Amino acid sequence: MADATHPTTNLTWANIALSFTFVLFDVGVSAFFGLGVEQGLLTAAIRCVAQLAVMAVLLHSVFSTNNPYAVAGIALLLNLLGTFEIVANKAKRRHHHMFPLLFIGMLSSTLPISIIGSRWAMSNSPFWSPANYIPVVGMLCGNAISAIVITVNFVMKELHENRDKVETYLAYGASRLEACKPIAREALRMALTPVINQMSVIGMISIPGMMTGALLGGASVDQAAYLQIIIMFMISSATALASFFATISVIIVTVDSEHRVRPDRINDKAFALWRARSWVLKQIVSMVEDLYAKMKNKKGAHARGLGDTGSEGEEEEREMLITASTPISPFAPRR
Repeated sequence: MADATHPTTNLTWANIALSFTFVLFDVGVSAFFGLGVEQGLLTAAIRCVAQLAVMAVLLHSVFSTNNPYAVAGIALLLNLLGTFEIVANKAKRRHHHMFPLLFIGMLSSTLPISIIGSRWAMSNSPFWSPANYIPVVGMLCGNAISAIVITVNFVMKELHENRDKVETYLAYGASRLEACKPIAREALRMALTPVINQMSVIGMISIPGMMTGALLGGASVDQAAYLQIIIMFMISSATALASFFATISVIIVTVDSEHRVRPDRINDKAFALWRARSWVLKQIVSMVEDLYAKMKNKKGAHARGLGDTGSEGEEEEREMLITASTPISPFAPRR
């Protein structure tokens, strides 16, 4: 019987390649039912492999150095990439100064909760121990991203589609926070619902990833359960803070200090980086098409030139034959 305190398998890229068949199964289901998410599934799977491979390399170097500044850099990087993912890919609409505001919201929700929880709730000394702190920050960032996406999309959708209701409240003397209070309340409720549902079924129906990782790492069942409970409570707090900061930032930007709804500060265009990428690709395609058209025209002109030369030679031969077969008149002048 294998020792329960140590992992029983050594996973390789062959195992990952075998597990990729599960993604291919999803692609087949999508193609069969016409869901149209085949490309998204493959792209997400490739991103998953690439990102986790890069993260493994980074964490290996950070764990070996055991440097608090390296740990702080990883924590900032996770929050920065999370903010970029929200603004660039997840948000359906964007408002002015969205990136810096959400970045501040991410930092204000994940860092304090991770520091307090790691130092006192989890009794880690020092609190920045890479093997303990970085996974916690990563989980908090992942859940904060989900909460922010829900709140930002909902608030901007309501301000876009139900602008008249908010302006009615403002016209009757309500402040911008009072006018948007029903929207903010519903957005926060929607953001916290997944966490509430997760805590309701955890342990009884599902075994969460952190507990599974602790068990695979050799921790006792009791310690793995305690660790998961602490992590879930930290996630709930970070999610609440992140969604609160995101909701307030959207309201402050889209409803100005003069209590006017500012739809001009909201846009539904693609992210600037993706627009630039599309423009570059369009220019490349246009250049290739122009080059192909020029080559085709040049080839056609060359073929026409060869055809004209051949017809001129045939006409000269025809004139020579006609001249040779024509009888010479006896009255023609002698040369």
